[in-house]
Amino acid sequence: MNLENVKTVADLCQYFDSLIDSDDDDLLFASSYVRGFLVVAAVEFGDEQQTLSNELYSLVSSQLNDARSELTPRDKVIVDNFWASLVNVFEPRI
Repeated sequence: MNLENVKTVADLCQYFDSLIDSDDDDLLFASSYVRGFLVVAAVEFGDEQQTLSNELYSLVSSQLNDARSELTPRDKVIVDNFWASLVNVFEPRI
């Protein structure tokens, strides 16, 4: 699955699942970490079938920032870079 087809929280979780085949430990760590925050935040906006929104992106960004102290400096960079790579799936689609 590629990010171009991601439109809902469930789609994004399916994308995360597809990363298992990548055999990249950093990518797997970052996607699992971000997924936890995304799924919890999604509950505030509906469920996993909801469309990805800028509001959801902002909430997850804030929660990730608040939890930064639980990560090592290296892990912070990995998670931040992974999260930044997802910003385009949250932008409004025209």
